[in-house]
Amino acid sequence: MKKQIYMNGEWKDSANYADLLSPYTKEVIAYIPQATEEEVNEAISVAHSKKEEMAKLTAYERAAILEQLTQLFIENRQKAAEIISMESAKPIKFALGEIDRTIETYKFAAEEAKRHTGEMIPMDAAKNGANRFGYTIEQPIGVIAAITPFNFPQNLVAHKVGPAIASGNPTVLKPASQTPLSALFLAELIDQTALPKGAFNVVTGSGKTVGDAFVNSDLVKMITFTGSPGVGIGIRNKAGLKKVALELGSNAGLIIDRNVDLNEIIPKCVTGAFSNQGQVCISLQRAYVMEELYEAFVSTFTEATKKLVIGSPMDESTDLSAMIHPGEQERALNWVNEAVEKGAVILTGGRIEDGIFQPTILANVDAAAKVSCQEVFAPIVIVNRISSIEEGIAAINDSSYGLQAGIFTNDINTAFKVSEQLEVGGVMINDIPTYRVDQMPYGGVKESGTGKEGLKYAIHEMTETKLIVWNKN
Repeated sequence: MKKQIYMNGEWKDSANYADLLSPYTKEVIAYIPQATEEEVNEAISVAHSKKEEMAKLTAYERAAILEQLTQLFIENRQKAAEIISMESAKPIKFALGEIDRTIETYKFAAEEAKRHTGEMIPMDAAKNGANRFGYTIEQPIGVIAAITPFNFPQNLVAHKVGPAIASGNPTVLKPASQTPLSALFLAELIDQTALPKGAFNVVTGSGKTVGDAFVNSDLVKMITFTGSPGVGIGIRNKAGLKKVALELGSNAGLIIDRNVDLNEIIPKCVTGAFSNQGQVCISLQRAYVMEELYEAFVSTFTEATKKLVIGSPMDESTDLSAMIHPGEQERALNWVNEAVEKGAVILTGGRIEDGIFQPTILANVDAAAKVSCQEVFAPIVIVNRISSIEEGIAAINDSSYGLQAGIFTNDINTAFKVSEQLEVGGVMINDIPTYRVDQMPYGGVKESGTGKEGLKYAIHEMTETKLIVWNKN
């Protein structure tokens, strides 16, 4: 299946193509165009030429386009999910869940398009403000260049494309090299809406070629990127005065206090650690358990993990399948071995079996081991014993990341203390750090990035606030 670039409402061939392999079967599933720098610049120019047309769309028209897109996803739910499973090996039940969230995300974008407003400024609150009338308006900034990851190839795209349309900005999308089919399917759906042709474009190919073109183009006004810290920081360093929003991942931590109900929290922890093979920015990677509950937690958690169904992503019963690339599975294995050399104990997993990295729990893990201090992005979770909540807080904060964290506790004072002291962008009380709904502000501190996603918050990033003051004197 030979795919094409989507530009200016048309499908175009490219000179060079690359094989796209299924992570699970290792078979070729498509041939993907590798855009040249010239083709990327052409897509940017096309988007820029639609800047005024997009800005003139009324809030009603922008919302209607997003409602159309929402309906198209509802009608194509199964097909969209199957594409995700085929190209990323995400088990189909989680892929269907992603499409349900994608539908919600575009719906939220449609709603936010109608209520994105400025504010009144109380000019007469200042000594020299008498008889002046002030207000702000929010105006679209221009071409949004979006670079998206493989792990949520529809919903994380929706978090960039949805607010761009809602705020009246044209977009050029560069999807992850492993999951271009979802982005190209999105183009097929958008092509059926009333969005002006050329206001949404998809270029596939080398991250460096496309990313450099985005960074170097004076027509691009904002780059919104989800991916690795190394690439994201490189973009920011080269972007000059462009707006940049970066979501760079984490090694999310969870504290489990004494006197909590393990039957209630274990299923959540299994989901948080192993859904989508642990390839989630807020995947539960580090659990710190009070010593009174430690032995019971470890045995129950390990027992529940061993019951996960491992196999083909297209099978409705599958909980866990192959990681995105064999090289990533080898890396995960090396990280586990390093942790064991530093004294960690493997409670389950820690190996590749039938081409699938098995869900892995490690205990007694050194804080300097990669599985603890870096983003593992694999079905690996560490479980360490703590003797106080303060020790848990210090362990979670001992990280260069800070996206989300969680605590299970029945003590309200503990909950307040943890929520104030954890150095993260979001704290989940009595839930796993993996919890996210799509309208909430989402973004981290430290090397987890800069800027916020969540429709209202992303729209604010994609607009400029203009002040208008009337002198009535």
